[in-house]
Amino acid sequence: QVQVMESGGGLVQAGESLKLSCTTSGLTFAHTAMAWFRQAPGKEREGLQCISWNDGIDHYSHQDQGRFTISRDNAKNTVYLQMDNLAPGDSAMYYCAAGSSYFCPAPSAFNLWGRGTQVVVSS
Repeated sequence: QVQVMESGGGLVQAGESLKLSCTTSGLTFAHTAMAWFRQAPGKEREGLQCISWNDGIDHYSHQDQGRFTISRDNAKNTVYLQMDNLAPGDSAMYYCAAGSSYFCPAPSAFNLWGRGTQVVVSS
């Protein structure tokens, strides 16, 4: 059974940083593209970034304006999202998703999701 689990969310002040983690089990992580999404209350889920099996990065959105960085550690079956200079507009539930191939698909193609980790940024 494939499992995807996010962690690292929390309450921070504007300007601070957070690093989200996402671990997986039940899939060949090193061969799988991984992505981060977020969904704020009342808004549609938004794709952020995807990282392919060989560290190629696709930016699904430029809302982060270069403040977010995706990375992966295949030895730990973990993908990260480093978020710097956070702003209240970044408050959302952040989701990790696993693709079904080596390379990053369209954001709508992901079908393996974690339950999310909440990020709240106070002003």
